Amino acid sequence: MIQTVLKRDGRVVGYNEEKIKAAIRKAMLQTPLGEDEALIHRITDRIGVSGKEQMTVEEIQDRVELELMKSPRKEVAKRYIAYRDQRSIARRAKTRDIFLEIIEAKNNDITRENANMNTDSPAGMMMKFASETTKPFVDDYLLTTEARQAVKDGYLHIHDKDYYPTKSLTCVQHPLNNILQHGFIAGHGESRPAKRIETASVIACISLETAQNEMHGGQAIPAFDFYLAPFVRSSYIEELKKAEAVTGEDLSDLYHAPLKDYLKKPLDGLKGKERAAQHAMNCTVSRVHQAMEAFIHNMNTIHSRGGNQVVFSSINYGTDTSAEGRCVIRELLQSTYEGVGNGATAIFPIQIWKKKRGVNYNEGDPNYDLYHQACKVTARRFFPNFVNLDATFNHHEKWTPDDPQRYLYEVATMGCRTRVFENRYGEKTSIGRGNISFSTINIVRLAIECMPIKDEQERIEKFFKKLDDLLEITARQLNDRYDFQKTALVKQFPLLMSRLWNGADKLDRNGTIEEVINQGTLGIGFIGLAECLVALTGKHHGESETSQQLGLRIVSHMRSRANEFSERYGHNFSVLATPAEGLSGKFTAKDRNSFGVLPGITDKIYYTNSNHVPVYYKCSPRHKAKIEGPYHELTRGGHIFYVEIDGDATHNPQAIADIVDLMDKNNIGYCSVNHNRNRCMDCGYEDAQETLEECPHCGSHHLDKLQRITGYLVGTTDRWNSAKLAELKDRVVHK
Repeated sequence: MIQTVLKRDGRVVGYNEEKIKAAIRKAMLQTPLGEDEALIHRITDRIGVSGKEQMTVEEIQDRVELELMKSPRKEVAKRYIAYRDQRSIARRAKTRDIFLEIIEAKNNDITRENANMNTDSPAGMMMKFASETTKPFVDDYLLTTEARQAVKDGYLHIHDKDYYPTKSLTCVQHPLNNILQHGFIAGHGESRPAKRIETASVIACISLETAQNEMHGGQAIPAFDFYLAPFVRSSYIEELKKAEAVTGEDLSDLYHAPLKDYLKKPLDGLKGKERAAQHAMNCTVSRVHQAMEAFIHNMNTIHSRGGNQVVFSSINYGTDTSAEGRCVIRELLQSTYEGVGNGATAIFPIQIWKKKRGVNYNEGDPNYDLYHQACKVTARRFFPNFVNLDATFNHHEKWTPDDPQRYLYEVATMGCRTRVFENRYGEKTSIGRGNISFSTINIVRLAIECMPIKDEQERIEKFFKKLDDLLEITARQLNDRYDFQKTALVKQFPLLMSRLWNGADKLDRNGTIEEVINQGTLGIGFIGLAECLVALTGKHHGESETSQQLGLRIVSHMRSRANEFSERYGHNFSVLATPAEGLSGKFTAKDRNSFGVLPGITDKIYYTNSNHVPVYYKCSPRHKAKIEGPYHELTRGGHIFYVEIDGDATHNPQAIADIVDLMDKNNIGYCSVNHNRNRCMDCGYEDAQETLEECPHCGSHHLDKLQRITGYLVGTTDRWNSAKLAELKDRVVHK
């Protein structure tokens, strides 16, 4: 007798004969004689009694066909067979339609899920084919019933679900010194330790590219200036030795002599050692500049993941006050300002200036001049962004200004906003650590479901009850994924688990990564706080102090629950202000379908990213900073504050400095500045007109219009999905 049924998705459910009756009845109704209830019962009884204790859906359907063929109603068997075929085709139809859209290189939300991926290229198409077929496998075989249902119903989004079966981790901050000092093996190539600045620059690129192929998220270098600084000095010594070979003069006393800075100067009037030293310095600065130029160029042309995506890379710098570190910073900024190729703005790496009082923020600080240069570069090239080491939550008790390795205790950011710093299970640092995986919850849907409750207090309390239930599901899902990821073998990640991840150098190559994986974080993300608050109170946090207090209460509650989950599961749980890109319209579409168009909630095709004030809400930068600032301390898995400024920022670096001042005054952790930037791809002309369609210099229509999508730049909006395009259209200037 049949007791249980093994479904196509791997689930085991109780046997339900009513489903068999319904299928036979549906087939009978499509024949002239109609239904025969007695026959339906006889066939169902025979199948139920004579079957095995557990049978698959296909086995049961085969038995139904056989019984119908033996019965007087063979025409019903034919209709039943036809019905089975139609259902089978229907199950495959969605995949077929998706594949055709990829094949035809259609510009839609499936092929434009990630603006940094070129899904029109053969490699990109292959990646997308794999992605769209892997996701259903994850749903069917790797998720629990409650997680799968939460995803299906639009409450939960599991990021990088297509990479789930690979057991890969999300991202890592590269301890580049490990590679530069000791070398590494990647693919079939073996790299020796670096000796000069050019080699160090190339190895930095290779490290980022190689790790990108071992992980599903972005790659970052937390202290680019500190890591490359030693190779400025070694290159300088090399130039001094060249001068010795030419002049025959012994310059060895200059090899390690203290230097205030590396600056190019004319040789006129200089003689002897002074002339040789300046000549060596001039050559060194040129080499550093070329190395930085090559680094930026490589990061915009080297492809990873089968050749369809440039490396999603970030570099942090700004606090090395040594002459060599300053040289790296200065030439990196200058190369960025000049642009790549024919003067184009570099999309990658995402550059992040580490702002620190006493180091580079106030007049008189050692790197104050370079900070002003950074503001000038941002005004023209969008980068660097700024991370605030002075934010209360970014302090490290071990940081001291005279420590040559103080970068170990400086927070670093990566990608759109990912932050890793606090650590329950090891050293508090950003270096050698990253996010393991993260999932995002739909707090808007929870709030909409509570809207029918008339009493506001009761409505809000019901929301928190629903929020708690969803947070529990999300924590269990992340823990389940963690348990799956920790079974990965060290040899699956040859670079990550040898030179990059904290503690990985002690692992057995044939063992698992379980011993070190908990150095990373598990992120619980959210989007749509603004729409959530409108559903609960009628106004978002940008327009109501009451709503602001509720918003802070909601995110504070999430932070408290994340701390509880950390204790319960033994992981580093954190709250992430999700950088929704492909997700920005998915939740909204489901909610609009379920609840209709609700003013201020589902009346747009996107939800506002994380805790941001809506992009269409007109307010000053100061107001925006005051509202969004308090959320940064609560969202330690990552956050960003951005401001849209008007006009041509190229000639107004002070506007950038003013935004950084807002960071400082409002305890903001990370920020970026958006502004218009157009560039003619034919003649190189640049301006900041919003509606420019034709180059005023040469008449070309081949224009590059830079935009920031979630935290990174995209040179063309052709790769943006419909939700992000709608958001872009709604953005207003903050003034």
